[in-house]
Amino acid sequence: MTTPLAVVVLAAGRGTRMQSSRPKVLHPLAGRPMIRHVLDTLEQLRPDRLVVVVGEEMAEVSELVAPHPSVVQRERLGTGHAVMAAGATFADFDGDVLIAYADTPLIGVETFRRVLAARRASPQPAVVVLGFRPADPGAYGRLVMGEDGGLEAIVEAKDATPEQRALGLCNSGMMVACGRSLPGLLARIANDNAKGEYYLTDLVHLARAEGLACAAVEGRVEDLIGVNSRADLAAAEAVVQARLRARAMAEGATLIDPASVFFSWDTRLGRDVTVAPFVTFGPGVSVGDRVEIRSFCHLEGASVADDALIGPYARLRPGAKIEDGAHIGNFVEIKNAAVEPKAKVNHLTYIGDARIGAAANIGAGTITCNYDGFSKSLTDIGVGAFIGSNSSLVAPVKIGDGAIVGAGSVIASDVAADALALTRAGHEERPGWARAFRERKRAAKAAGRGAGAGAGAGAGERDKAKGGV
Repeated sequence: MTTPLAVVVLAAGRGTRMQSSRPKVLHPLAGRPMIRHVLDTLEQLRPDRLVVVVGEEMAEVSELVAPHPSVVQRERLGTGHAVMAAGATFADFDGDVLIAYADTPLIGVETFRRVLAARRASPQPAVVVLGFRPADPGAYGRLVMGEDGGLEAIVEAKDATPEQRALGLCNSGMMVACGRSLPGLLARIANDNAKGEYYLTDLVHLARAEGLACAAVEGRVEDLIGVNSRADLAAAEAVVQARLRARAMAEGATLIDPASVFFSWDTRLGRDVTVAPFVTFGPGVSVGDRVEIRSFCHLEGASVADDALIGPYARLRPGAKIEDGAHIGNFVEIKNAAVEPKAKVNHLTYIGDARIGAAANIGAGTITCNYDGFSKSLTDIGVGAFIGSNSSLVAPVKIGDGAIVGAGSVIASDVAADALALTRAGHEERPGWARAFRERKRAAKAAGRGAGAGAGAGAGERDKAKGGV
């Protein structure tokens, strides 16, 4: 029979060392708030109950964790007090109560399972604490183990004896308690200390005083990075990125320089994908098989199908859909647009709110003019169409299958299939004008009158009036 599980997530900390107006637990790791990392891991345990303890003025956190309920810790009087605020969750609970921290986002589900297994194994300790061995134990509380292998006490560093400070096993804060014992133990936590706070660590000595067993499970140091500052956040980000890079390579992607590639938590790469240095994946990106992503690309909210070529220096924004074998080249930006199979958008181009038909070719400097200051409209480019360089397509507009748009055109009306459309001023040429212009300017400079105006249209007209070519 499976033991019921309740989970309490502590998320009420102000995070003053973050120097931020945003609640600490909303700061992102790999593109999503750190509390979502914690909740997504805990949800894999399929708890019967889960509640998040928040502080006052943290409605944004409550909204983010929904549909899980949240309770408010009105006064921040320590970790024990925070768990007391969630007391209604486990007051009648006959099972295990897991207490986790929203600012410790790197613990994996297997570690949580190991702690739960220790709680359920003989002699079924009343409290099981997750410990770790940092290189510098410093100010961490020490876990004092008994000769029988059980946990005797948690001693804060400032209260520890020299012998206890020499211990390497430290308290991570995360623990599991027997639901039947927890309410009574919490009720006996006192706040007779310098801060007047209720410390959750007191559960161990209170349980031991009642003759109840306690235990410790050792976790990995890198899993137990607590995020209390921007520097901690950067350290946690480095761990997450290393894990995401390792997963991508294990699943069949080649990262030429893994340390220069940055992923989001949900990035998905297919097999035989090659990612060059200095590529960033924002949230919501999926990449098919045999895709090549060249250096200095940024992808977010985009899908890339098999055999596509992206970059270098390409930007795929939300809604970009790059289909099989399409090419997106250097300094090309795609937003909310489908680029169909084998289409090419190779140079210096903006494609927004558009459809680029299969095998179409978009010339350098092309712009889809999708926004008129009030609303956005669609540009539809047909199968096999050719758009000449430096063209502007004023949406809403449709370019038919096989049509050609001449270079330098501004197209504001639909173009029929297989038609040629161009909007250019008539060509004018004045033989010998440039040579005569240079000679006049040199003569004027030699006479000390200065170079005068440039060779613009106005200057040309003035020279013409004076008898120029």
